[in-house]
Amino acid sequence: MYALFSYCAYLFISIALTVWVARTLSKNGFVFLTECFGHDQLLAASTNHLLVVGFYLVNLGWILLTLRFGAPPETAIDAIQFLSSKVGIVIVALGVMHFFNMNAIAKFGRKVGHWFREEQWASKASQPEA
Repeated sequence: MYALFSYCAYLFISIALTVWVARTLSKNGFVFLTECFGHDQLLAASTNHLLVVGFYLVNLGWILLTLRFGAPPETAIDAIQFLSSKVGIVIVALGVMHFFNMNAIAKFGRKVGHWFREEQWASKASQPEA
């Protein structure tokens, strides 16, 4: 009885957290990506969508893989400990994914920003002076 309830609660809480975090990061990350990509909103939107898809795939895969680890709870106290450890692992995984994505975006954004600045300098240099 406790095992079925715990597994269902784990899946519900973990998936709900993943969806909430993905939506929050997507909504707020779009502004960041737009700035990183030289205000190219199409590139920012496309990158944002790809990051969200990857985020879902990795985190939902992690949630499903970790479902089988640990002893099924037999008492109410076991169920609470089971849920807290399982959901805690998911929260840590979500945090790690967030920091990994932010690091990758920051590095890539700096590179793209450098390209845009080079392009601006090249276009200014090729224009004849008046």
